[in-house]
Amino acid sequence: MKNFLFTSESVSEGHPDKVSDCISDTIVDLMISKYPYARVACETLVTTNRVILAGEYRLPDGVTITKDEIEENVRLAVKKIGYEQDGFHWEKMNVDCFLHQQSPDIAQGVDETHNKEEGAGDQGLMFGYATDETPSLMPAPIHYSHEILKKLAELRHSGKADFLGPDSKSQLTIEYDNERPIKAHKIVVSSQHKDGFNQTELKDFIMSFVKSILPEKWMCNNDDFYVNPTGRFVIGGPDGDTGLTGRKIIVDTYGGSSPHGGGAFSGKDPTKVDRSAAYMTRYLAKNVVAAKLAKKCTIQIAYGIGISKPLSFYVNTQGTGEIEDLKIQKCLEKIVDLTPKGIRDHLALNNPIYVPSSSYGHFGRQPDEKVKGSFSWEKVDLVEKILNEINTF
Repeated sequence: MKNFLFTSESVSEGHPDKVSDCISDTIVDLMISKYPYARVACETLVTTNRVILAGEYRLPDGVTITKDEIEENVRLAVKKIGYEQDGFHWEKMNVDCFLHQQSPDIAQGVDETHNKEEGAGDQGLMFGYATDETPSLMPAPIHYSHEILKKLAELRHSGKADFLGPDSKSQLTIEYDNERPIKAHKIVVSSQHKDGFNQTELKDFIMSFVKSILPEKWMCNNDDFYVNPTGRFVIGGPDGDTGLTGRKIIVDTYGGSSPHGGGAFSGKDPTKVDRSAAYMTRYLAKNVVAAKLAKKCTIQIAYGIGISKPLSFYVNTQGTGEIEDLKIQKCLEKIVDLTPKGIRDHLALNNPIYVPSSSYGHFGRQPDEKVKGSFSWEKVDLVEKILNEINTF
């Protein structure tokens, strides 16, 4: 279809699943700050005034971490989000830690030795995607869904909207004409708020800045703009709904505009290809589109546990490519090392950079040039190299 409606959603840093993602990535960053090659797989559950951590980690002899240190970092992460509510408070909540040492059976298959390259931490398939619909080369529905909630959080943290709570959601239905996004068809924003706050005032407040986020003439009709459709959203966050790490994988990626391999990102160190290879495929797809070789690009890669080389690599420009997809595929395979170690080295992933990615999407973000590895997969520094290599085919 060339003319259609497409919908994507986003959730804020205060959504219970995102609180869990943030805490899990806080543990990843803590471990990596102690040792760049730490192995971590941390799962988090949050509910009414309780946080439960479980998973595995590995640090070298002489590098230690205590449960008190872990708990302190968890509390600071929740405090930064802004939870000081009766049902979920950074200072009053219970924190239970069940992290333990990584299985040696997994380690022996992944570790590099004198006669074996480092293997993938697990089997699996990962997808990357880019499209020229927005300046960030992200699909329009998920891009603007994230932007609305980022603005909402900015206003709350600044004190300009102290009537808001940390938990919020957005959903945009975008109208496409001839396969190009042209306007918002319907918008839904749900935001936690203080008890007694007027819903009409809340809608007017949210609508005022949504208009400034969307491109000119994209705003939907007032009747198609919904704020807190149930009429009240006072109890929220982990007090209103249990949260778990890894339950918002479509929010984390492309809002459903691209296939998904099924693996979550947060809580995993970069030897886990669920995370690092998904970052690499986004990086390659974005550079292909930035090089104007295609308007859209989907890339799939697959690995086997303990095996260093990808089992498969696939490029699909969905009929928008300026050259054959196979030529683009061969070019990318030639210029980038797609082993797990090669990916980590190229993107500088062995750095404590992951907490910022735990909310508002892992893709379409601006790298922080002062922080090594920060959203390095969003750079378009391969464009010239790709174009030079393509010319040799």
